[in-house]
Amino acid sequence: MPRHVAVAATGPLAVDAGLTAVRAGGNAVDAAIAAMCVAMTSEPGVVSPMGGAYVTIWPTDGEPETIDGNVEMPGRGLSAQRFGMGLREFALSYGGGVTVFGGYGSAALPGALSALQLAHDRHGAGAWAQAIAPAEKAAREGFRVGSASASYLALTTDNLFGWDPETHATLTRPDGSVLQSGDLLRDPDLADSWARIAAHGASDVYTGELGERIAQACRDNEGLITAADLAAYRPVVRRPLRQRIGHWDIATNPPPSVGGPMLAVMLSEMARVDDWSWGSTIGVQRRALTYRSEVHDFSADLEEDGYTMLEEVQRSGLAGLSTSQDTAHVSAVDSDGLACAITASSGYSSGATIPGTGLLLNNCLGEPELNRLGLHALAPGTRLASNMAPSVARHRSGDVLAIGSPGADRITTALMQVLTRHCLLGMPLGEAIAAPRVHVRVVRGEPTRVEFERDPAIAAAIADSGLPGNEHEPQAMFFGGVGGAARSATGVLYAAGDPRREAATGVA
Repeated sequence: MPRHVAVAATGPLAVDAGLTAVRAGGNAVDAAIAAMCVAMTSEPGVVSPMGGAYVTIWPTDGEPETIDGNVEMPGRGLSAQRFGMGLREFALSYGGGVTVFGGYGSAALPGALSALQLAHDRHGAGAWAQAIAPAEKAAREGFRVGSASASYLALTTDNLFGWDPETHATLTRPDGSVLQSGDLLRDPDLADSWARIAAHGASDVYTGELGERIAQACRDNEGLITAADLAAYRPVVRRPLRQRIGHWDIATNPPPSVGGPMLAVMLSEMARVDDWSWGSTIGVQRRALTYRSEVHDFSADLEEDGYTMLEEVQRSGLAGLSTSQDTAHVSAVDSDGLACAITASSGYSSGATIPGTGLLLNNCLGEPELNRLGLHALAPGTRLASNMAPSVARHRSGDVLAIGSPGADRITTALMQVLTRHCLLGMPLGEAIAAPRVHVRVVRGEPTRVEFERDPAIAAAIADSGLPGNEHEPQAMFFGGVGGAARSATGVLYAAGDPRREAATGVA
């Protein structure tokens, strides 16, 4: 019997790649990998192959697992004088204004491709090359720039993406002007890199020709990534956090990630609430995110602190606690009941393209919110903090769900609200995703405030909380882009995307 799949991804091109992978003999894991690689190609400035990723999978006949391919602190073998170099400061108007650091020195050791390769090796059904082929085709033949990428490039082309001639030439029109939504973009260098990755596997990025080029470019431009770093990188298979919400068993990203534990804590507290309300949503977010800002953001051991937090909440609830925007997500569930959720991030991007490869480095070392202890302060080999929380779930009746979101620190609050509505309140998945959202913004040293989409009931709850509010338009991109794919207990496949982003869905 032929296998079928439901996919929720960043756009029609990514969805089509996922469906094509299954028609070629793949399963939900192949579909998610194919869709994510196309997203890494067709969402310039938003996500790239040179970032980090987490893959959460629930096999049809086994226990769920999370493959940790997050970025690491590089710099093995470098002198102390090299740290702190290679950074360029940029003030961006994106997201209401943010200061970030680009340049080769802002690039963390990428792990996304190694995680995708391991996920395929452990759970894929089709050929690796078939999962990569749509990304190569998109880069070689060209794709139409989407509105999400175009809006970001409009803010960054003359600064973050303007200092490196190769990056600027790729991400602008022939006359050097800013790319617009609908423009055709070709990247033959990136296509050639995808061809090498298809032929030689992700290992080419770490110990092959592409790895040599990455190490050389960083050596020549004050970057920290060395050949020793690339050779040492390993994705880690972790036991995900499990959280029972109503009749659902949800598996999400475990420590040292911050996103999964925050999501699990907020969901567990919402399950204790007798009557859902905007007030309870704001209160739970405020308590959990205050703890994060005081403990996790300055943690020297994210794994230990993450499990300590979970133990405290299990004993006493939230009362027991002391007080990267550029991300892409893909969800896939197939007719066998295999579920796969992948979230990948490149930060705001370093602006640096490895010459001749089309590979745009991340700037995860240059994101202040991921480096509260200081830029370049971690020991080489340390995994960075992450908000990503790709999740899979099963209902006791047999329903299967894969879900996740981009959106920096709004990832966990977006998923908390969608999963509360869908898993606890029984709201259909599409309605749960489209409904209004709030996000309590907690940063040490700054006043706590509630970001919210225009809604009278939310405004009233904020007034009751005593916190200041900052109103956004309905379904604003600021609040993430949740995508979910599912199979009902009767075998019906369906998917739902977020109107806040250029989400696309497909079933085949």
